[in-house]
Amino acid sequence: MATAQQIPDILSPEFAENPYPAYRAMRESAPLIWHEATKSYIISRYDDVERAFKDKESVFTTDNYDWQIEPVHGKTILQLSGREHAVRRALVAPAFRGSDLREKFQPVIERNSRELIDTFRHTGSVDLVEAYATRFPVNVIADMLGLDKADHGRFHGWYTAVIAFLGNLSGDPEVTAAGERTRIEFAEYMLPIIRERRDHLGDDLLSTLCAAEVDGVRMSDEDIKAFCSLLLAAGGETTDKAIASIFANLLLHPEQLAAVQRDRTLIDRAFAETLRFTPPVHMIMRQTAADVELSGGTVPAGATVTCLIGAANRDDTHYREPDSFDIFRDDLTATTAFSAAADHLAFALGRHFCVGALLAKAEVETGINHLLDAMPDIRLADGFDPVEQGVFTRGPQSLPVEFTPVRG
Repeated sequence: MATAQQIPDILSPEFAENPYPAYRAMRESAPLIWHEATKSYIISRYDDVERAFKDKESVFTTDNYDWQIEPVHGKTILQLSGREHAVRRALVAPAFRGSDLREKFQPVIERNSRELIDTFRHTGSVDLVEAYATRFPVNVIADMLGLDKADHGRFHGWYTAVIAFLGNLSGDPEVTAAGERTRIEFAEYMLPIIRERRDHLGDDLLSTLCAAEVDGVRMSDEDIKAFCSLLLAAGGETTDKAIASIFANLLLHPEQLAAVQRDRTLIDRAFAETLRFTPPVHMIMRQTAADVELSGGTVPAGATVTCLIGAANRDDTHYREPDSFDIFRDDLTATTAFSAAADHLAFALGRHFCVGALLAKAEVETGINHLLDAMPDIRLADGFDPVEQGVFTRGPQSLPVEFTPVRG
């Protein structure tokens, strides 16, 4: 097995600055790397990552979440398997698709988007990350759950600490402690609200979760709290970075931005290509239950496997010119990009495919439409070049733009 001394370490500043050349080198010459610092095997080729995600849990399991996310969220649906997982997913999934999403939550999405845009639509300049992307998905989730949006600052602080914990590959004890504190603080905040909501059901998502029943199984207060914690972190951080990345990619490719402005049905393609080209989540872990042969060697049973989504999504055995952003590419299917049949890996695949994918799609479609309406001549601020930051999750930290305010 290649030790890959010539490839920048995933914890190095060089990798954090620009991981894509390292991803290419891994795919080509070191598709399986033992990484001592994270005590995990790193895989980077599309076929290997796809296999890890699609496996029916006979070999690749989510047992790693016992130590990776339970300390911050409590026990979540991601850790379950078999019938237990199927029943829990059946309890929560209906809220994120079909009529519930369309009738109950689309108005929530529209309202929150407009409220944020109203704060800057007349100014002529804005940092899209600070004023919109970091706020929009968290506000939507808080509103969907029937929580007080005045607590936005606390929600944002919590999910930022959780994402830092998940991405704490170097084991910084302060980051670990902050993440574990979040679990306590969020429980103290949520559990009384859950108990009160059980006694006074409304038409919000939290009430739906309290009342949901499948095959005689209902969610406990702890189940609901853990799911809400997961929803805030996963739904906040990823949609936040996706919106920022879509605009960064389009602004850097003006002809594609112009095409989207003319034909808004291309928003889905822009989102799908962004998920492939610059995914919000760059790595997801799995744990092996048996020895498994992958490109480059054998991973033993009981090992942690770090699946590099950011590398797999640029595998040239699956995508033509994978290092180019192209919303018109014919090797990525936008119509299935938000389902378990997706041919990118940004939402994972298989039974643990992201339950919130259609919610993210609804938020992104709405948000981009509203932003383009408010800023028809949107352009990057003079001299600004969007820079991605992050290793575990990645996206622009800032995106200052200028525009001519729309009168009326």
